[in-house]
Amino acid sequence: MIEDELTHWFKDEKDVTHKSSLRLEMDPPQVHNGYPKDGIITVRILNGVGSIGFKLSPDEALRMGTHLLQLAKEQLQKKRRLWNERDDNYRDAKEKG
Repeated sequence: MIEDELTHWFKDEKDVTHKSSLRLEMDPPQVHNGYPKDGIITVRILNGVGSIGFKLSPDEALRMGTHLLQLAKEQLQKKRRLWNERDDNYRDAKEKG
């Protein structure tokens, strides 16, 4: 079952438009031979050539998701610092005349 999909449109050096997608798919947990089994989370990358899927256990997906969240927070914090530096420099230049 498809849970979410991020689509990215871009143009190559010849100005031709292409589409790439990152899709999250999930197969729910099931009972197999009387025992509960983990579901599978698939991260699929699609482009004009084909697609490839990475099947992850819930533990692996949680580890990747946690790491991705941490990286995103760091990137946002760095961008925030750059904006603050830019604003400080602009303010200083304006005060000097």
